[in-house]
Amino acid sequence: MAEPSDNNHAPPTIYVVDDDDGMRRALNLLLSTIGYKTAVFADPAEFLRQFNPNTPGCLVLDIRMPGMSGLELQQRLNRTGSMLPVIFITGHGDVPMAVQAMKEGAFEFIQKPFRDQDLLDRINHALQQDAENRSTVARRAEVLRRLETLTPRERQVMDLVVEGAANKVIAIDLGLSERTVEIHRAKVMEKMGARSVAHLVKLHMNLTNAT
Repeated sequence: MAEPSDNNHAPPTIYVVDDDDGMRRALNLLLSTIGYKTAVFADPAEFLRQFNPNTPGCLVLDIRMPGMSGLELQQRLNRTGSMLPVIFITGHGDVPMAVQAMKEGAFEFIQKPFRDQDLLDRINHALQQDAENRSTVARRAEVLRRLETLTPRERQVMDLVVEGAANKVIAIDLGLSERTVEIHRAKVMEKMGARSVAHLVKLHMNLTNAT
């Protein structure tokens, strides 16, 4: 797998992995014609060698292939923590496999033969989901970066503020003057970029949920 880089602002890439040459060509033509950036691969191993997890997009993946199956590729991606939405292309007899793929986090599956528009609709939804996921991760990373700028004392004050403690109570708990608590509290709000205590509580909750 390619080394990560900061490609979150790059245009999304629609990855296609299918061992059927005709299907790859048809999908590449369809997606390229309407302006999508595409990358097509004949087998999962080739995809893994070139895939950059920091590049936004989605994966259109045949579920049944020789060697590594689409389901196995999905499992490999899951183990790396990939957030890339996966749309499986399935035959009629592959529905049980597709159900298993959905349980393991696949975004959607579509059965052959399918209408071009049906696939495009799923891709558009997958790209929206990918953008939302990446935005959430970026926000959490920024909050964590801000958190690391707090001093140990400011962290203590923040924890008590989000618990709803008044300055007087914080001062008693930490053995400080109320004026010192006010100064620490102001620094916490500034460094965390919090507009209000309610906003600070929300940022703190997001960090808690992330871990």
